[in-house]
Amino acid sequence: MLTRNCLLLFLWFVFDKGSLSLVRPPGPPLSRSRLGKENPRSLAGSMRNGASGFQRVKRGWVWNQFFVLEEYMGSDPQYVGKLHTDLDKGESEVKYTLMGEGAGSIFTIDATTGDIHALRSLDREVKPYYTLRAQAVDIDTNRPLEPESEFVIKVQDINDNEPKFLQGPYIASVPEMSPVGTYVTQVTATDADDPTYGNSARVVYSILHGQPYFSVDPKTGIIRTALPNMDREVKEQYQVLIQAKDMGGQLGGLAGTTTINITLSDVNDNPPRFSKSFFHLRVPESSAVGFAVGRIKAHDLDIGKNAEVEYNVVPGDGDNMFDIITSEHNQEGIIILKRPLDYETKKAYTFKVDASNAHLDPRFHSLGAFKDTATVKINILDVDEPPVFTKPSYEMDVYEDSPVGDIIGAVTAQDLDASNSPVRYSIDWKSDLDSYFDIDPVEGTISTNELLDRESIAQHNITIVATKLNSPVLTSRVAVTIHVLDVNEFAPELAIPYESFVCENAKVGQVIQTFSAKDQDLPQNGHKFSFKPSVTDINNKNFTIRDFGNNTAGIVTLQSGFRRHSQKIYFLPVVIQDSGYPVQSSTGILTIRVCGCESDGSLLTCSAEAIFLPVGLSTGALIAILLCIVILLVIVVLYVGLRRQKNKETLMTSKEDIRDNVIHYDDEGGGEEDTHAFDMGTLCNPKVIKEKLLKENRDLFRRDVKPETKTGINQPPVSQDSADICNFINQRLKENDVDNSAPPYDSLATYAYEGEGSVAESLSSIESLVADTNEDYDYLNEWGPRFKTLAGIFGEQSDTQSDTTTTENRL
Repeated sequence: MLTRNCLLLFLWFVFDKGSLSLVRPPGPPLSRSRLGKENPRSLAGSMRNGASGFQRVKRGWVWNQFFVLEEYMGSDPQYVGKLHTDLDKGESEVKYTLMGEGAGSIFTIDATTGDIHALRSLDREVKPYYTLRAQAVDIDTNRPLEPESEFVIKVQDINDNEPKFLQGPYIASVPEMSPVGTYVTQVTATDADDPTYGNSARVVYSILHGQPYFSVDPKTGIIRTALPNMDREVKEQYQVLIQAKDMGGQLGGLAGTTTINITLSDVNDNPPRFSKSFFHLRVPESSAVGFAVGRIKAHDLDIGKNAEVEYNVVPGDGDNMFDIITSEHNQEGIIILKRPLDYETKKAYTFKVDASNAHLDPRFHSLGAFKDTATVKINILDVDEPPVFTKPSYEMDVYEDSPVGDIIGAVTAQDLDASNSPVRYSIDWKSDLDSYFDIDPVEGTISTNELLDRESIAQHNITIVATKLNSPVLTSRVAVTIHVLDVNEFAPELAIPYESFVCENAKVGQVIQTFSAKDQDLPQNGHKFSFKPSVTDINNKNFTIRDFGNNTAGIVTLQSGFRRHSQKIYFLPVVIQDSGYPVQSSTGILTIRVCGCESDGSLLTCSAEAIFLPVGLSTGALIAILLCIVILLVIVVLYVGLRRQKNKETLMTSKEDIRDNVIHYDDEGGGEEDTHAFDMGTLCNPKVIKEKLLKENRDLFRRDVKPETKTGINQPPVSQDSADICNFINQRLKENDVDNSAPPYDSLATYAYEGEGSVAESLSSIESLVADTNEDYDYLNEWGPRFKTLAGIFGEQSDTQSDTTTTENRL
């Protein structure tokens, strides 16, 4: 670098012709890299005074950077530097110009001397540097003597900004009981001064308030704990004042401060403690299970989940009778009754309760057990209670039809209080509306008050009320169920009316029917029926009764070869007896019908008419005979129906019905040349048809109905002067409506009448045969061979009409 600077200095002496240079005022020294930087544009040659050749312009050193002090407070413009060229001989022939950022408004240049001044005070924090361009021109012609040279004016920083905490005030927390050096938070201050120049932006942190609890790192601003075992329960909030000072903390530096609010967060470092070691509670003996007997509380200095307390009853005197739960609202221990109390049995309970934390911190186990114990004594208060029955419910049995006043059973209640008051008994009238029972008010014995019937009510549910004599308000109730036992008062009978049958080919000893019995009585051990033949039918040689021993019996044959023509029905009496006391029995009648059966015993028929059928005629043969008879009857019915229908057919049969059929003829026409097969005029004009019918004295009837008798209704003729087809159709419609011979179904009538009187005349080819009589059809011959036949037909008609006209004219 030094060698290059020397080379540039040598070249400046060699080329003694003028060049533009910038002279900086006294100021901060520049580094060698900033010296001697030659602008490439200054190496180009320039024309001087119209010379015929180019002459190299020699340049001096180029100062491409100036400094101006910020916040300048002087009265005169601040001198920045001087612009000078070697071509300037001091004869005022050169003029200096300044262009770029702030030229003319912030910076100004003396056109003659090249001195640069700053017109106002500058702030580096607003804009740190300005880029400008300078040039030397001829004062007379304004011709550039040098190319433009670019340089920078840098605003030199001064310590005019104090450090600032942009995020303050700060909020931080640290767990209580933390060791020394525990990280709390970090603060950062920002200085707007130039960090590359001097110590204006070098910040140092210090703590002004908050010692000896916390410390701050002077370089990083990290705050740490400085005192061990800080207890939240002693002091929870701390306010620390931090200072940030520039100039490395030296005297004269600017400083800024911020506040940090530090909270000690809670840890579980305190066990719960009871406010007293003994609690005395009372509870009435009548308290229900689940009743809250009382509340105790262990206080914990911690907060949140670290203050949650769990209570437990220590096994001993009261752990079976009482329990304790924790209230979620205030962490109190609620003592709950687990079982009913009885003052007469035990008057007091004493037990211990433990209180411990639900969430333990293992760091503090060395401090001891995190629980506390208190003693609880509960005294039971005597309460005047209602009498107590010896049983929760009673069940009794009584036979139906028992005499009134029979004792069924007794209930017992007693007063367990110390007074041992007498008890009186009564029946709740709502449970015994019909007063079937009575009770002795002193002894509690229950007796019948009415005759009982099991078949009406098999079970009675009544309520007995026990009342203390000296306190009628105190009552207790008990349910009594009375079962009415059955007395054998009904005789058994057949379960259903049995109707049996016996086959004619039945064998001796064959069971033809199994039957059972029923009884309205309901013995405790169930029914037990026995069956036997009646004494009056002991000589029966046809059937007998066999008892199966399971409440069923069977009818057994004593002979074979039963015949329906001899006896169709047998009646067998059977004696049914139950096992009750007293024994009840009845006689039932079993009906047995003699029937014909297959060889396998399946039933054929039991009717008497079957006796007269040929022997050996099977069921299949009977069915076949019946089927043939039915078929013959169907054929006869169909034949008769067809005959009647044929007599009632109308004139228009199904084959003649124009709605459903097309009539076929086997006659072959004559083709296009057959013009005399029928009269086209008759088909086209209904007037012609009408005239012919009138001449032949024939009546006009409907074509779709066969006329049975001639009616006296004469259809009026259609007016030949009518020109409206609508009037013609309406007239026909009215005629058809009053015609009594019309069929009961819809019919279609077609009228080949075109109408008359049209202004445009007829457009139909049918009417044209009659109307267009003078039409000349000779032009059809000119249409070619395809219309030859058509021309011949109409040509003949034209000739015929011409002859007719001539004859008429002659007449």
